[in-house]
Amino acid sequence: MTTVVSGGVEQQIIPDSVSTSFIETVNGSHQFTIKGYSLAKGMSPGKFIQSDVFSVGGYDWAIYFYPDGKNPEDQSLYISLFIALASDSNDIRALFELTLMDQSGKGKHKVHSHFDRALEGGPYTLKYKGSMWGYKRFFRRSALETSDYIKDDCLVVHCTVGVVRARLEGPKQYGIVLPLSNMGQGLKDLLDSEVGCDIAFQVGDETYKAHKLILAARSPVFRAQFFGPIGNNNVDRIVIDDIEPSIFKAMLSFIYTDVLPDVHEITGSASASSFTNMIQHLLAAADLYDLARLKILCEVLLCEKLDVDNVATTLALAEQHQFFQLKTFCLKFVASPANLGGDSMHD
Repeated sequence: MTTVVSGGVEQQIIPDSVSTSFIETVNGSHQFTIKGYSLAKGMSPGKFIQSDVFSVGGYDWAIYFYPDGKNPEDQSLYISLFIALASDSNDIRALFELTLMDQSGKGKHKVHSHFDRALEGGPYTLKYKGSMWGYKRFFRRSALETSDYIKDDCLVVHCTVGVVRARLEGPKQYGIVLPLSNMGQGLKDLLDSEVGCDIAFQVGDETYKAHKLILAARSPVFRAQFFGPIGNNNVDRIVIDDIEPSIFKAMLSFIYTDVLPDVHEITGSASASSFTNMIQHLLAAADLYDLARLKILCEVLLCEKLDVDNVATTLALAEQHQFFQLKTFCLKFVASPANLGGDSMHD
């Protein structure tokens, strides 16, 4: 509603409809560490070291660090630092911040921020893939090399990108709130209640009941076992000899919910070794029944928890079941002196 004055009389203007455009930024950041800075010197001006590509606002970006500067005319007196668009896109508008991190713990970072100066000229427009924003004279090299920005021949760059987006909101025609999906919980309740169960698994001293159709829908192995050309749909009890009861129960829960249950609750232990051991066994079970998503989930968790105490058993598991990504991660971990220590790789 808008109020105007006409002939000394206030009049209210009530629009037939309204809409609002919100112009805002979608922000994301990336930290790029350069180890061995002294070895990068002398590359010559215009030569750069590039970060890994990262995504913000639906577009790919990369940080470019020039140890001898981007501009030959500066005679390697400065380092240059830029952020570049790495997507095949054009006319992307964004704000940027490039920060050289103070590694002394004093928090005196070297910050060049476009966010603070957005009103001066507005967001920067990147015309095409490879367009850059940054500074040819980001920092004088002689000052950098005697500063707290370098520690153990290493420097750290933090970059923030804010992609400009326009979001339009019109009048809402309804006010019904859509509830979250509870299908997984519904299936889990069905499993726990044992209503309609038509198969029982004898696992050690435990018995677990389930539904053949749900198992077949989730696992190609169960589908073949119950409904395949040589399967047996009349079977009502199966003995499982090669999986621990707690592991089978966790796998069954995942089949019904698509969510990994609380591993610490199942193991009865809060220790990291118990967690890793169970995930290793769960990964083997997931491979046995061809549960693709559970396999990947277990691999991710094992990579996150990898340390010197469990890398050997994890590598052996990856080798036995031919989990190539997990095996590669383990081998990279073993090859790093920082992880195992310089002497641990010798007989």
